[in-house]
Amino acid sequence: MELRDSARLHALLKEHWGYEKFYSFQEKVVSSVLNDRDSLSVISTGGGKSLCYQLPALLSEGYAVVVSPLISLMQDQVEALKEMGIRAAFINSTIPPAAREQVWQRLEEGQLDFIYLAPERLVFESCIRRLQRIKPGYFAIDEAHCISQWGHDFRAAYLQLDKIKKLFDGVAVHAFTATATSDVRKDICSRLGLEDPLICVGNVNRENLNYRVRPRNNIRTQVTQILNRHKGECGIIYCLRRKDVDNLAGYLQAKGYNALPYHAGLSDEERRYSQKCFQEEKTNIIVATIAFGMGIDRSDVRFILHTAMPKSMEHYQQQTGRAGRDGKPAECVLFYNGSDYFTWKHILKDSSVKDIMLKKLSRVYDFCSIPLCRHKYISEYFGQVVEEENCSACDYCLGELKKVDDSLKTAQKIISCVSEVYPPFGATHIANILAGSKNKKLKRYNHDRLSAYGKLADRTSNFIRNMIDQLLHQGYLLKEGEYPVLKVTRKGDKVLNGEESPSLIIPVKKKERKTKKQNAGIPPGMDVDDKLYKILSDRRRNIAEKKGVPAYVIFHNRTLKEMAALKPATKEELLSINGVGSVKSNKYGDIFLEIIKKYRGIKNDGEKF
Repeated sequence: MELRDSARLHALLKEHWGYEKFYSFQEKVVSSVLNDRDSLSVISTGGGKSLCYQLPALLSEGYAVVVSPLISLMQDQVEALKEMGIRAAFINSTIPPAAREQVWQRLEEGQLDFIYLAPERLVFESCIRRLQRIKPGYFAIDEAHCISQWGHDFRAAYLQLDKIKKLFDGVAVHAFTATATSDVRKDICSRLGLEDPLICVGNVNRENLNYRVRPRNNIRTQVTQILNRHKGECGIIYCLRRKDVDNLAGYLQAKGYNALPYHAGLSDEERRYSQKCFQEEKTNIIVATIAFGMGIDRSDVRFILHTAMPKSMEHYQQQTGRAGRDGKPAECVLFYNGSDYFTWKHILKDSSVKDIMLKKLSRVYDFCSIPLCRHKYISEYFGQVVEEENCSACDYCLGELKKVDDSLKTAQKIISCVSEVYPPFGATHIANILAGSKNKKLKRYNHDRLSAYGKLADRTSNFIRNMIDQLLHQGYLLKEGEYPVLKVTRKGDKVLNGEESPSLIIPVKKKERKTKKQNAGIPPGMDVDDKLYKILSDRRRNIAEKKGVPAYVIFHNRTLKEMAALKPATKEELLSINGVGSVKSNKYGDIFLEIIKKYRGIKNDGEKF
């Protein structure tokens, strides 16, 4: 790329996006698009992925086609582009035929820089013919992992995107995703037919995220403890099933939390309401299944909670990646139970990629139950090496986990109990025997007379269940049958004989450390005026509501925080703020400057009131 082009790129970056410089390797990807070289970019959530395929269209001839899997995602991106003064439109099932025809006419007349399409629509013959009539400059495939059966959100419609290279000779294709292992990256390139692609893989490790994994016992209590730690802050709570979402959201609402549910079982209107309230910052807490999150662009998410195991590390990395996008510390807590594995196994039983997904699920179980650095595990899962011995940002490295005293003896008592019980039973029954429960079911089977009865009476049933889960995952026990019962494996026999010792861990109870609230995500030394920030946020919300767009489309939180810290008095000072370009300055500059001037008590002529 010539120096002239580089200077022009930076000018456009400031004019439309309001940024002075690119993120890591963004310029390299943009250059690849401008040079018509196929590319695959793996950029973590919040890393500026969309800019890589949006900015080049302003320097290229013609228009760009963006393939996007979700209607809400393409609508929000189109609205954001319009706010930046960029000509964009989408065609999907939400707009009537007459309106779709108007979009095609605008495209034919050269009035659009972008057209967003779903993969299902792109493969229509009528759509292909119209695109061929007005040849695009390039194609951008968003959420490209959907094309790979090794990926975490495989969609059959993506498989048909291999037609692009065959039907549009000489047109480059650029694939983008936030999560992709080495196998998935190879699959994407192969299935899309990318020719000598530039492959850029960003840093997976999000150092500002603090990971914790805890055994699930009383999930309502566990969740409310974390919400109390993050009072007034924004977060997403993920649940495995729709009924879990409804139950937890209802419980939190009854407790006075402004929490809204989101899952595929709700009506379109209910889902839109929840998403809109979250985007417009009318609510700070969403309780959801994995159906929620794609395209959500709030930068101030301070916590992500999982009330059960996600089905893959890709899902976990993508979902936790929605936290701390402003660079400020955020907490990610995963509550798990051994039953989660079997719940997912049942859900996946009819999947065409069942074997692949079960392997991915086992890696999540490893993440939950094996004591190790969480950051290191995630990075190495995606093929990146972490040199640091202590990340100082996960439960393992912070010393919040410890090995169970007498792990061998504890394991022997559990395994001995499993081998002694007849007929075989599941984990809850075994835990009740060892805890010395007065459960009537134990008496009915005379299990209160077993030698194992009460052998762990000094421990809680939750502790014993957690130890059973760890022994299951380490291969000392296994579950069998339609109603899973526990059996001892050959490895388990070695434990009984003292030939092998499992590694059993428990969380360490520590006093909560009060941490000073930080305004990270803005340059050091800036003192954000919280009162002014609230006034600016309210005005932004008012503008967004009138326009019918998410609040971040007007200005991101970081931009408002810099305004509240620096208190610009002139257009020139306003333009120096990250996220304010000339386009948005012309649109909204006078409005926000007037608020700041009034707050500071400054007249238009610069004198104090």
